[in-house]
Amino acid sequence: MWAIIITIVMAIIIGIIGDALVGHEMPGGILGAMIAGFVGAWVGAWLFGDWGPHLGNFAVIPAILGTAIFVFLLGLISRLFTRST
Repeated sequence: MWAIIITIVMAIIIGIIGDALVGHEMPGGILGAMIAGFVGAWVGAWLFGDWGPHLGNFAVIPAILGTAIFVFLLGLISRLFTRST
């Protein structure tokens, strides 16, 4: 039970940090930050491997980097759709 709670909290924290690094406003608030944290952790592990400190089943540094990349790409896509309409 505690592992699930720690994983969700870490996903939210990683999502907020990744959003702050890129400077975009992540839509969805806490839920959006949690989803970005989970997707970013997956992207970071896929791109950078599984190194650094682990908290809540996340390799923290690759997860933050992956979340920053994910949020940056979301920002680019949202700007493309905003300008085209």
